[in-house]
Amino acid sequence: MTIDAPGGIAVVETTTSTNGRESAGYVDWAAIFAGIVFASAISLVLISFGSAIGLNFVDFDSRQDAPVWLVGIAAASWFLWVQISSFMAGGYLAGRLRRRHFDASEDESDLRDGAHGLLVWAGALIVGAVLAVGGIGAFANAAGSAAATATIAASNAADDDMALDPNAYFVDTLFRANTPVDPGMARDEAGRIFAQAALSDGVVAPDDRTYLANVVAANTGLTPDEAQARVDQVIANVEAARQEAIEAARIARNTAIIAAFLLAASSLVSAIGAYWAAQKGGNHRDKETVFADVFRRF
Repeated sequence: MTIDAPGGIAVVETTTSTNGRESAGYVDWAAIFAGIVFASAISLVLISFGSAIGLNFVDFDSRQDAPVWLVGIAAASWFLWVQISSFMAGGYLAGRLRRRHFDASEDESDLRDGAHGLLVWAGALIVGAVLAVGGIGAFANAAGSAAATATIAASNAADDDMALDPNAYFVDTLFRANTPVDPGMARDEAGRIFAQAALSDGVVAPDDRTYLANVVAANTGLTPDEAQARVDQVIANVEAARQEAIEAARIARNTAIIAAFLLAASSLVSAIGAYWAAQKGGNHRDKETVFADVFRRF
């Protein structure tokens, strides 16, 4: 390019050094990846450290009366702190390493720094979700294999007495007799009676109660009243176990709901922390801040 100028005046043509930056875009992926790696590493270290401390304090002999809710609050608080602090550290590193486009205003630069912090947060969440899904999948496969093995074993053991037959209970009622029953057959039939009761809210029919009492009296030598009392006690124990299982399922469901809510809330708080920390990292980058009091040079 030729520029005409009056005699005696030197004209120097300059080129803008930011053309390469403009063509590269405003997103600094190298800084984002560095922040994701840094956040993931800090999270892994702190979670491992917290797990070690938690396992060190677990003593089932001396802490049988330790409140479960207190342990849950402590674990949730530690996880919340680890998540927020690791995302803030990753966001700060991304903001500090991001190459600034100097044609942007100060407010625009802060916004871009914060956006890089949010990208670190999003990327780390995706990495964590992939790892979590992989771990859950492996656990589910192992549990499924164990369940399949147990089911096959139970099926093989029950082939002789047709315990898996859905009509077995009704067939038993068809051939009930007043004479004593073989103890092995009595056990199997009692199991089918309790299984049928479980399908009807744990209620054992009066006829089944009477029949069980007669069979118990015939095979144990107890009086009818003692046999009836034993049957009633066993039915009460079965119902208590059933209620405990229902209560455990309810607690597990509520715990899963609370955990999901806390995870979502902590993730949103972590996003805010990563955005703010990335802006702080960008400000320290522009001011060339050196933490001399923390990291002294020798």
